Amino acid sequence: MRAIISDIHGNLDALESVLADIEQRGISEIYCLGDIVGYGPNPRECVDLVKAKCAKVILGNHDQGALFDPEGFNAGAERAIFWTRSILETGAGSEERWEFLGELPRIIKEPNRLFVHGSARNPLNEYVFPEDIYNQRKMERIFSLVEKHCFQGHTHIPGVFTEDMNFLPPEEVDFEYDLGDQKCLVNVGSVGQPRNGVPDSSYVILDGEHVTFRRVPYDVDGTANKIYAIPDLDNFLGDRLRDGR
Repeated sequence: MRAIISDIHGNLDALESVLADIEQRGISEIYCLGDIVGYGPNPRECVDLVKAKCAKVILGNHDQGALFDPEGFNAGAERAIFWTRSILETGAGSEERWEFLGELPRIIKEPNRLFVHGSARNPLNEYVFPEDIYNQRKMERIFSLVEKHCFQGHTHIPGVFTEDMNFLPPEEVDFEYDLGDQKCLVNVGSVGQPRNGVPDSSYVILDGEHVTFRRVPYDVDGTANKIYAIPDLDNFLGDRLRDGR
């Protein structure tokens, strides 16, 4: 049994709450699908926790943006990533954090399973949104690159994409899904910046062939107030946490 988390985005309060929830369930193996940093106020602490607690970690596009130059980011996200870089470049342990981020792979492959940040076609940057079920060409191409089951993040919207072009939000499957013989893509949602209309953190538990979607409350106001106190982070990045958008 393992937990799969993604898109922490420098939100330490959310990450600590999720890790506590995982620990309460006796789960010791954790995979992280990237975007440890970006947007949030605690990049150093989040990198340190992921490094200490996660068995396997994938590079996200915001992680890469902090390492190099952000590509395709909006103005607010770009300002946040430059601030994040300045924080990661200073303080005790900065060299170890850079080395950790710089060595992260873009994919993890296991028998019948693929783990990416974005998609099987573009592991770092491609978004797969619920409405993409109507883009048959895009989805067929992505599914052709998946052996059986693919776990991903990036959109911050949890749910299951089936090969027959359906998207199943957690609420529609009572937060439980069995991985059958059909191919599927499982988006695990976001720990630190949910965008599914719910402010609680999202992650999944994988137990054999069974997926459980978890929602975990955390101190949203506390994190928002940290963001407001940092001039280089737009207030919108704190506002959106309350609405899960």
